[in-house]
Amino acid sequence: MTTLLVIDIGNSNISLGLFDYPAAGGEATLSQHWRIGTHREQTSDELVLTVMGLFDQGKRAASEVTDVIISSVVPPLLPIFERMSTKLFNRSALIVGPGIRTGMPVRYENPREVGADRIVNALAAYELFGGPIIAVDFGTATTFDCVSHDGAYLGGVIFPGIHTSMEALFERASMLHRVEIARPKSVIGKTTTGALQSGLLYGFAGVVDSMVERIRRELGSEAKVVATGGLATRVADESTSIDRVEPFLTLEGLRIVYEKNRPADRSACGSQRGEGRKGRPQPDSSQKEK
Repeated sequence: MTTLLVIDIGNSNISLGLFDYPAAGGEATLSQHWRIGTHREQTSDELVLTVMGLFDQGKRAASEVTDVIISSVVPPLLPIFERMSTKLFNRSALIVGPGIRTGMPVRYENPREVGADRIVNALAAYELFGGPIIAVDFGTATTFDCVSHDGAYLGGVIFPGIHTSMEALFERASMLHRVEIARPKSVIGKTTTGALQSGLLYGFAGVVDSMVERIRRELGSEAKVVATGGLATRVADESTSIDRVEPFLTLEGLRIVYEKNRPADRSACGSQRGEGRKGRPQPDSSQKEK
């Protein structure tokens, strides 16, 4: 058995996952996954200790890892994680950046502006469910990424995430307090807490439904909608447009990108020690059903 470590570095959180490949070949299985906070000031040595702790908790050994792939929207942290990969696993990581193969044409005016996580999500959504499809990620920003029926990345929508909006509101409104993102007793709040919860949960669910309707109208088709991110399930429960929740969509996307870029003569994951490869998409030029 060989093992791939996938790492997605986001603005608020970092997601990690281990995919195990059977020795006889076949599909990989996500056997472990973790989420840690994003700390821009940490050193590679501190990161090594953190990752070792995660592996110990999951009863896994660093020596099992045969390859590493990383996507990041936090540029200062990328070299820290690259050094961690070299120190802990004795191998260079594949970085989602310029030149990587995805098999997905990018129709953005400037493809280099597209965040690595957005392309990874779009690719995973299309590979897993076909197109046309809209991938919605509830993170620091809420993003909508659109893929055509023939697998081209068309672009998308970005607006502030739920927690980002909540924090901005509390910083500017002295009489308001932080609340749990949960379903209130009624849409019409009878308390400040209830009113805030209604606005945050139902308001964002309404934004998602309205945006999906507009995107579908522009696409001219009933595109499927898959959601991911920490609050995806909670928002999906109040949304009429989200078809499926995939908590590990980004991790699956990183696995798919790796498989499209691994050496052709290898049937399982793994790279030669010390051979790092870098790339970013270029223009081709528990689950829930609702």
